[in-house]
Amino acid sequence: QVQLVESGGGLVQAGGSLRLSCAASGRIFTINNMGWYRQAPGKQRELVAAITSGGSTNYADSVKGRFTISRDNTKTAVNLQMNSLKAEDTAVYYCKADGLSTWGARFDSWGQGTQVTVSS
Repeated sequence: QVQLVESGGGLVQAGGSLRLSCAASGRIFTINNMGWYRQAPGKQRELVAAITSGGSTNYADSVKGRFTISRDNTKTAVNLQMNSLKAEDTAVYYCKADGLSTWGARFDSWGQGTQVTVSS
C-alpha cells in the first residue's frame, strides 16, 4: 500500500502564506502525478494544483499566480506554497498521488487532509 502524509496546515491571516507538504511512502515503484485538492464546507472537492513526474504543472484559475506546486528530487514528496491567502482559500487540503506499486499494480492514493483556515 501507499500512504500519503500531509503537514503544514493551520490558521493564517488574509494576505499571509502557508506551505503544505506531502510525503509518500510504501511499496512505490514510481509516482506519476501528484496534486493538491481542497474541499470547503458544503462544496465539492476541487483540484488546486497538480504536477507530473516530468514537472508539468496545472493550477486552478483561482490560485494562479498565488500558489506554487513543486516536487522534491526523490519525486515522492510534493509541496504547495500558498501566498496572498484569501478567506475563500479556507478548506481541508488533500494530497493525491498515482503511480505503480512495486508489485506492478496501479495505485491512486489520498492523504488524510490538513485544515487551512484564512481569517479575514
